[in-house]
Amino acid sequence: MNKILTLFSLALLTVLPVKGEDSDSLSICLQKGDSCMQQYNTFEALKYYQRAYELGKAVAGKQAKDTLKLPIEDLDKLPQEEADKIIDRLIAGAVKSATVPYYISAKLADCYYKRGNYFQCSELLKNTPEDSLSHESFRQLAYSYKKQDDTGSFIYWASQLVARYPMDGEMVAGLTLAFTQTEQPQNGIACAEKYCKVDTTNIEVNRALADAYFVDRQFPKATKIYERLLEQGDSTFNTLYSAGMCYTKTDSLERAYQCLKPALWLSKMQHANCAWRLGVVCVDTKRFEEGLGYLDLATQLLLPDTTTMKAITLSKGEAYYLTEHYDKAVEAWKEHLAYNPSSIATYYNIASAYYYYLPDGQMAKTYYEKFLNLARKEEKPTQQLTEMIEKAEMLLRTTNFGKRKTKK
Repeated sequence: MNKILTLFSLALLTVLPVKGEDSDSLSICLQKGDSCMQQYNTFEALKYYQRAYELGKAVAGKQAKDTLKLPIEDLDKLPQEEADKIIDRLIAGAVKSATVPYYISAKLADCYYKRGNYFQCSELLKNTPEDSLSHESFRQLAYSYKKQDDTGSFIYWASQLVARYPMDGEMVAGLTLAFTQTEQPQNGIACAEKYCKVDTTNIEVNRALADAYFVDRQFPKATKIYERLLEQGDSTFNTLYSAGMCYTKTDSLERAYQCLKPALWLSKMQHANCAWRLGVVCVDTKRFEEGLGYLDLATQLLLPDTTTMKAITLSKGEAYYLTEHYDKAVEAWKEHLAYNPSSIATYYNIASAYYYYLPDGQMAKTYYEKFLNLARKEEKPTQQLTEMIEKAEMLLRTTNFGKRKTKK
């Protein structure tokens, strides 16, 4: 047994630094990190806190060694070499499992959070015992997962926080919305209703509760909450639009009109669905002229982006043509002309596809003629365009377009 104890003591002495060395350095690093944070210099603060974390890990490892209990009686029965290996493993395991004190990891996590490194923040805090987490750290942990689009983890940690701090309205609202977004509106309703038993004036919670009711198709209840919001002065687009939608579901068309019209103005006349719904409400309430105007607006807003569609349809046509799907290539090019009717080359490409690969000579003739009508108007045609014009003119002079053409 004395041999084992001597070996263990020597193992500790070989790794322990001068007394107080790490503790003093740790304190200095934390002080410097705090000073940088007070100046909003998270870049420099991060360096000091990371060093403090390393020192804290070392201190925690030493403490783990100091308090490690060895099964001396069992080890004393083993050969010395085997006992040495077991001691080494026990020491290494104790050091590895040692945790950095929360007051250190919380500072580093806060710095990570404020720098937008939400992954590192959550990695630090998730391994801290929940009972040790402060309210602020709890919020940072939950929101770090939200900012990483990990809704499941956000719901878990937000639920843990709300269980400890039930009057954190911002977190209650966030949790309610997360439940709603993950098709669990009933859980969101339960969460928000519990809060509202104490406080019915929190706008964020009321918004989240109203939306949860709406998604759960409890339109009369949703309407009451939206009315509560409007009474509280919440006249945002979302509240007005959602209230208007609720009124349409309960056949309160006049109220729907009174909400949807200002909502559309708040969107600067750019919200297609709002314009559409308002147009329908106007027609149903016999405001026909006004309704037609909103429906026309909705139609224009719902049209796809012309520039994007030009590029997409042109690329689709080329891809289909090069893979010998000529009928689909023609279909895509015709769609392209709907967005870009002045595309001279597209008329030529369609005509050529009909002439060489598809059984419709009349369509080939029609598109060659359309091509020439545009191409001849070009004041300075390129060499390539000139050659295309000459080819089209020759084909129109010499070809019987009533017959099917074979591949060139």
